[in-house]
Amino acid sequence: MLSSKTSNLKGEIIMSMFCFQCEQTAKGQGCTICGVCGKKEDTANLQDEVISSLIELSKTTPNDETTLKIIEGLFTTITNANFDNESLKTMINNNKFDMKTLWNDNVDVRSLKSLILFGLKGMAAYAHHAWVLGYKNETVNNFFYEGLSALEKDLSVDELIALVLKTGEVNFKCMEMLDKANTETYGNPEPTTVTKNIEAKPFIVITGHDLHDLKMLLEQTEGKGINIYTHGEMLPAHAYPELKKYEHLKGNFGTAWQNQQKEFDNIPGAILFTTNCIMPVKDSYKDRVFTTAAVHYPECEYIKADKNGHKDFTSVINKALELGGYSEVKKMPGINGGETITVGFGHHTILSVADKVVDAVKKGALKHIFLVGGCDGAKPGRNYYTEFVKQTPKDTLVLTCACGKYRFNDLKLGDIDGIPRLLDLGQCNDSYSGIKVAVELAKVFNCGVNDLPLSIVLSWYEQKAVCVLLTLLYLGITNIKLGPSLPAFVSPNVLNVLIDKFKIGATTTPEQDLKEILTK
Repeated sequence: MLSSKTSNLKGEIIMSMFCFQCEQTAKGQGCTICGVCGKKEDTANLQDEVISSLIELSKTTPNDETTLKIIEGLFTTITNANFDNESLKTMINNNKFDMKTLWNDNVDVRSLKSLILFGLKGMAAYAHHAWVLGYKNETVNNFFYEGLSALEKDLSVDELIALVLKTGEVNFKCMEMLDKANTETYGNPEPTTVTKNIEAKPFIVITGHDLHDLKMLLEQTEGKGINIYTHGEMLPAHAYPELKKYEHLKGNFGTAWQNQQKEFDNIPGAILFTTNCIMPVKDSYKDRVFTTAAVHYPECEYIKADKNGHKDFTSVINKALELGGYSEVKKMPGINGGETITVGFGHHTILSVADKVVDAVKKGALKHIFLVGGCDGAKPGRNYYTEFVKQTPKDTLVLTCACGKYRFNDLKLGDIDGIPRLLDLGQCNDSYSGIKVAVELAKVFNCGVNDLPLSIVLSWYEQKAVCVLLTLLYLGITNIKLGPSLPAFVSPNVLNVLIDKFKIGATTTPEQDLKEILTK
């Protein structure tokens, strides 16, 4: 049983809150007083009540109205999304299931059900991004009902393991749907170089993941003397033809999400949060923070969509004009000093030069491919990923996606026969591109994905990384390295199953892991 403030006579956990869904959870065990993310105990408990209400909704007959409520409810309980109690209260209704029942369950049952719940939360984020673009999938939508309803059922360990893998299977369909939604709406990503310098002009920083919000903001700011800069996971937007055509989409602001309190301090521009990750907002920039969709923060203006999905960003625009921007060009290099980043290497782009990749492998110029991706975070030890990429041999490629790439995406690694050694696939959901590339290469070489000279090294922080990991496990991908620490919600017995069946392992040191990978 996890340590806590105290225990009752039956040995149950008694605490003011309980949350262990993110990588930075207290003591690697669970937050029981307040969240390391900044979430207060009352907010955490309200989020549990939201999940309880969704479990009740999952017992009803599926329809679009209920499905959207479930998707939005799951999405808003993702780490660093909603800190606003009043907005959470509007989502609570008929919450009969006490989430403490889950948190006090048998440790292995709790572990497997947590994998399902957190996987559902991550998948809900992807489903929501597709939904606002008009894309839905019946299998995906129906599984939200199945997965949630399972949380209060007395299921065997074998039944739960099957459901964990089904979560990964359905998430693969969800990522495929979102890939289709994004590419059919905005075009296939193209290799694009993005500046990290901020011009002396009024500007808006847009952060999160929602490309639809970015498109609306670009439309509403066109011709108004305002520049738009992406931040965090919005960086890949620069590669989409239907977004990059806007000349005032200028560049990328700062680095990964966990540095925002420093980088946003006294920023002379407006900030729009479209999804997680928002950190506790400092007074020095609170008056210029706006939230929308799943993101809510007390005292920050929330931009709500009308019945047609349109959002009016006038208040954001006016705040940017009022603040005026920097008085001179501000340079914001990456953590390795780079002033530009190249994005746009989705599966369409990489597979268009598949013949070059195959030739490079056959003649020995390319000996290994690494997929190094996932979430970034503030916990010590994440410089592992910087050093790992720096130390990869010159005859290897590095594919990357999600915000963990900020640890190394400004490095200049050179190329192999004209193919850049560092290839940015996109956002976390664009791990689908990595899977697609691996599957197609396996077909060319007439082998399984696990037989390719390909290794996956993941960094995780929140629940979208969980659903991606479950997808990889469903696909039978083995020998995944996971760090910087293993999830607190994975019990020792469940971890042993993952090790025995999938050979999943914790990251150690860059030197040791590279030696192990390259000498197999």
